[in-house]
Amino acid sequence: MNKEMTMAEPVLTIHGISKHFGAIRALTDVNFTLERGEVHALCGENGAGKSTLMNIIAGVLQPTEGEIRVDGKPVRIASPAAAQALGIGLVHQEIALCPDATVAENMFMAATNRRRAPFMNYRTLERDAQKVMNRLAAIDVRQKVADLPISSQQLVEIAKALTLDCRVLILDEPTAALTETEAQQLFAIIRDLKANGISIIYISHRMAEIFSLCDRVTVFRDGRYVCTDKIDDVTADDVVRRMVGREITQLYPEKLGAEVASSETILEVDGLGDGARFHDISFDLRRGEILGIGGLIGSGRTEIAEGICGLRHADGEVRLHGRPQAIRAYADAVKAGIVYLSEDRKGSGVFLEMSIAQNISVLNLKALTNHAGLLNGRAEAALAEDLARRLAVRMGGVEAPVKSLSGGNQQKVAIAKQLAVKPKVILMDEPTRGIDVGAKTEIHRLLRDLARSGIGIVVISSEMPELLGLCDRVLVVREGRIAGEVGADDMTEETVIRLASGVSAARTADHAA
Repeated sequence: MNKEMTMAEPVLTIHGISKHFGAIRALTDVNFTLERGEVHALCGENGAGKSTLMNIIAGVLQPTEGEIRVDGKPVRIASPAAAQALGIGLVHQEIALCPDATVAENMFMAATNRRRAPFMNYRTLERDAQKVMNRLAAIDVRQKVADLPISSQQLVEIAKALTLDCRVLILDEPTAALTETEAQQLFAIIRDLKANGISIIYISHRMAEIFSLCDRVTVFRDGRYVCTDKIDDVTADDVVRRMVGREITQLYPEKLGAEVASSETILEVDGLGDGARFHDISFDLRRGEILGIGGLIGSGRTEIAEGICGLRHADGEVRLHGRPQAIRAYADAVKAGIVYLSEDRKGSGVFLEMSIAQNISVLNLKALTNHAGLLNGRAEAALAEDLARRLAVRMGGVEAPVKSLSGGNQQKVAIAKQLAVKPKVILMDEPTRGIDVGAKTEIHRLLRDLARSGIGIVVISSEMPELLGLCDRVLVVREGRIAGEVGADDMTEETVIRLASGVSAARTADHAA
């Protein structure tokens, strides 16, 4: 094969790849091509096979059938090290860093493991790492990863891939934990990499990103290849329809109409503050509504939720149905009827290795335990089966481990865990992060149904369409304080952004009303 023919070949060709896990077919005869210097979107619902294929390309998994070609030549990618040797780098959606090592050590861990010298030149290591990191963000590479927030850890994952001198870079939901500013910096780097001939596979559920960055889009559904199109030849609706195999006519359920809005207050928060991350937080939540909390990442939204439910010490008053609550720890909040769903689903929301039944019952063990202190397994299974059915969890059975479920179904299990204690209020932090559009629609409808049943719902979200499409009101937080309230009549993206960024002193909330 001469040089001109080699240059004409796609940098990566996937032909007839299948992957079986026992009787489960994760991939069936899929095809995919990646041209030099293109950004190629790979779309599909959770469980469509995207991550399985990426793990095969990155050498984490081996295919059952099929062929991989790099520059037109058949290759066997037996390990991640073999993939890196071929110039293939994968940035996982889930953080996979060593928390006790520094940023610099994490970024160059692969190179460090290959070196033969007995001593490490840390000055050179840190200098080289800082040079790469400065392209993304002003993060001191001498810090331990454990001391960084999730968004900064995600940037370290990306910077780590940039040190590998990749020809093919796979980005799996790279902006899921990034601020808007950080995301824009990443987009600029992606465009720069593309201009320098780097080929990028971009996996995202965010259509605006795909249509802004990508040249082509490939859709998978149920472990099979569906189609590939130039991005200019399709619309976001086309892509969504091909992903789910059906029309999604309404991404968000009908909101609470003014004529049916209840004057009954479920939750009142008055003068809440921790003296550091948030101050003088006051608001109320009415029966039947979904209240959104928006703002930039780092503005204090999560900390406010943690303060309400006892995961963070805070002064002030929390009242349920007008009665003050003494919440000094999370157990007090659960007992009172306030539960919190963490933004870190796999770190704090569910126990991946445990069964669905064990996850659902974990907050309600006292009610499922007899006088001898023994867990009633039959009652636990019955509770799990009832909630799993109500939430339409797609599973083999409640005895299956949560790790066997798709992201959307894992999130449903996390919600079922909260419902098991029959809460009055659920605080939900990024409830649909990393979930495909079909599962998002199901979660949104579930939240509206819960609100209509009388449960108070508070949603923290970084996704503007979710805030505007799902919530009846939105409180906007800036620098640890409520900058304003956006009601149904003026709920626009511009209004929320202006309040979040401090550009305009728009209408502020009258929290005493």
